Amino acid sequence: MPRNALYAVIVLVLAVVAAVVSFAEGNWLGVVWILMAGVASNIAWYHLRKQRAEQRARAAAAEQG
Repeated sequence: MPRNALYAVIVLVLAVVAAVVSFAEGNWLGVVWILMAGVASNIAWYHLRKQRAEQRARAAAAEQG
């Protein structure tokens, strides 16, 4: 797993926990944490897909010679 994806997953988990705590306390600031979790999720998926594409490109280049 790429380092940036790992960091994004950590931020995602922390943002979800913060949102749950915020909503449990009756604070609507949890909406901001949910938005941050969405951004972190997108960043993690981006870096994972980028790594997979690079691996496929390397494999294809190795097959061609």
